[in-house]
Amino acid sequence: MLRYALLFLLLALIAGLFGFDLISGMSYLFAKVMFFVFLVLFVVSLFFGRGSTANSAV
Repeated sequence: MLRYALLFLLLALIAGLFGFDLISGMSYLFAKVMFFVFLVLFVVSLFFGRGSTANSAV
């Protein structure tokens, strides 16, 4: 998901360079939304990710 956010950010930068304002704005919005979704999922996975169990140590 972070890869898609970076891809849309790159697309927004290139579109902005060539003057396509609508495409640039929409790509930037998608990149920003995907980045924050990735960030939330990352934080949630840190808290509720795989935990070690007492029986796993051998």
